[in-house]
Amino acid sequence: MVHIPFLDEIDAFVRINQLSESAFGRLAVNDWKLIRQLRAGRRLWPDTEGRVRTFMVTYRPKARVEAG
Repeated sequence: MVHIPFLDEIDAFVRINQLSESAFGRLAVNDWKLIRQLRAGRRLWPDTEGRVRTFMVTYRPKARVEAG
């Protein structure tokens, strides 16, 4: 398996923003299988990487309503 440094960035983003991997892929590039397939060796095209990076830079989580 080849290590993809960008996948480390995605993992950190998902963890910090408390997103599921499928939600991240769906929101970033409309592909809920993105992270799973990257782990399996899928090639990430430069334009797709650009879309993912743009998503990560511009993402603003929705305010969570706390029950109380």
